[in-house]
Amino acid sequence: MSDYAEPPTDDASTHLFSNKQGPKGSLEMSFPDTMVFAEEDGAIKITRANDSPEARKGHGLYRTLANNMMVGVSTGFEKKLKLLGVGYKAAMQGKDLNLSLGYSHPVIMKLPEGITVKCPSNTEVVVSGYDKVEVGNFAAIIRSKRPPEPYKGKGIRYEDEVVIQKEGKRGK
Repeated sequence: MSDYAEPPTDDASTHLFSNKQGPKGSLEMSFPDTMVFAEEDGAIKITRANDSPEARKGHGLYRTLANNMMVGVSTGFEKKLKLLGVGYKAAMQGKDLNLSLGYSHPVIMKLPEGITVKCPSNTEVVVSGYDKVEVGNFAAIIRSKRPPEPYKGKGIRYEDEVVIQKEGKRGK
């Protein structure tokens, strides 16, 4: 609960925000010396150590990264995916995600550390976790196994994604 009037030393600046723990887990990240963290009234305020171009470039980025760390360890993030297509289905098989996507074989995916996947129905997948980057990456990997195609709309898409349908060869 201290106020920093001047930039902290290297050790403090790289480890001040390095380990955030909460009910969902813990995240760790080091920030450069151009950012100064100060805790005021229970809120963390991020300011620039100087007005160099590097400090100005990174100010918004590091503020957002710090915010994502705080939100992630307290409430977490989730991405919802829908499977559209005849015979497309998803199910949890122990700790693995089993996807039937119209291939001659099932697609079995191992879950990364810190990620949980739920299948509320055969055609819905909910990816959740405390690290926003990991949740987004794993959801993108699942989507890449059968991305939505523009003619019939079949494939895996995010819940709020809109796929514009093309007309096909007969349309002029």
